[in-house]
Amino acid sequence: MSKVFFSVTMSLDGFIAPEWRSDEQWIQQWMGLQDYALHQKFLRENLKIGEGGETGVDNTILESTFRRTGVSIMGKRMFDAGEHRWPEEAPFHSPVFVLTHQPRAPWERPGGTVFHFVNDGIESALRQARSVARGKDIRIAGGAHTIRQYLQAGLVDEAHIALAPVLLGEGIRLFDRIDPQTLTLAITEAVHSPRVTHLRYAVTRR
Repeated sequence: MSKVFFSVTMSLDGFIAPEWRSDEQWIQQWMGLQDYALHQKFLRENLKIGEGGETGVDNTILESTFRRTGVSIMGKRMFDAGEHRWPEEAPFHSPVFVLTHQPRAPWERPGGTVFHFVNDGIESALRQARSVARGKDIRIAGGAHTIRQYLQAGLVDEAHIALAPVLLGEGIRLFDRIDPQTLTLAITEAVHSPRVTHLRYAVTRR
């Protein structure tokens, strides 16, 4: 059966994104947090942001995360932020289920990405995702609220955190208000690179 996982970058003080603001400071903070990924050959090619890039352990992990993903689930806020920023050939190249209260017909993009809009909750989105995963894994793409919903419901099997040497001071915490009595995490892998430390956990519900 497909595994359900998430993969995020986190600052040393525990934030996976700055608090949302539509200004240059937000963009600079976001790019600082994601700096390691923006240097990688695979990501640069997938987002079509330029040639070159690094090909070490960070690049290998980014590419393997993409290859294992058969389908993604995301919240409406993440979709809204990406809709106008992703290239025309959106970077998923597989189905994406968007959690929203607004009905909308599927939106197909060049390169195999099709966004499906789900109006009846996280479990429905997961059932639909399993039906099209083709034996691959299901990624909870974000944002933090959506990941927390799946964690709190006991529907996540694996967590990958790329711990970046960055301090944001404030922002969006991944584990904010998660009940610690409901989950058990066991570290399964720690991989160091010159830019980040990759931490992988098995997640089980108590």
